[in-house]
Amino acid sequence: MPESVLDVEHLFWQVNGKTILADIHFSLPKGQMLGLIGPNGAGKSSLLRCLYRFIEPSGGNITLFSKHISNYSAKALARTVAVVQQDTPHYFDLTTEQLVSMGLTPHKGLFDSTTQRDRELIDTALTKVGLSQHAQQPYEQLSGGEKQRALIARAIVQQPQILILDEPTNHLDIRYQIQILELVASLGISVIASIHDLNLASAMCDKLLLLDQGKLIAKGNPTSVLTERQISDVFGVCCDVNSHPQHGKPLISYFYGYQANNTVSKHND
Repeated sequence: MPESVLDVEHLFWQVNGKTILADIHFSLPKGQMLGLIGPNGAGKSSLLRCLYRFIEPSGGNITLFSKHISNYSAKALARTVAVVQQDTPHYFDLTTEQLVSMGLTPHKGLFDSTTQRDRELIDTALTKVGLSQHAQQPYEQLSGGEKQRALIARAIVQQPQILILDEPTNHLDIRYQIQILELVASLGISVIASIHDLNLASAMCDKLLLLDQGKLIAKGNPTSVLTERQISDVFGVCCDVNSHPQHGKPLISYFYGYQANNTVSKHND
């Protein structure tokens, strides 16, 4: 078994007496991509925010490389974990190259200058995401897919051991959805990503976590998680699950007519 780089044990988060996350537990093996799936409001973004310390959980433990997350300084955490959030932020005054160079920040002192090696790292990241020709273009003029690739390039320059992505394919055309996740998978680092499209999650992820109403419903490989019963119970839809003709992982086909049939699951027939 690959060594674990991230371990979550009995994680809880409550706000004003309301439980948002309840007893979440899992591990992220080194070099694998872990997909976080579930309906809207399941707690996916909340869980990710706990993992990069944007919010503090009410209970439980999060350890990175066997060290409790609270023991990392902000700079040390940024050298270990990079984050690409759901919505692309605005950087009106930056070129694409300047945006990508921000990934150097955790590795620099206040008065450190950019070295030749730094420039090579930036150029390599831009090449890897296919944006070399846009290096001097204003970031705000990039398309949605190009912006996401630029943010991933920034994460590459950050040189993390873990990459966290909160719905990185949100609002993108299917080509860019596939392209971005294939790019992330090619980096060779540990990744945890919330993914809205179940077929995309099935194709690209080594393991999946299925959340519903803040609770962990299932975890494991796509075949064990993406069953007709669990998809019906959690998402309230009827489907057939077969093997994809290319990669052999689950391929989900959905049925229609919920308005007429009052969303009755075929499992309840």
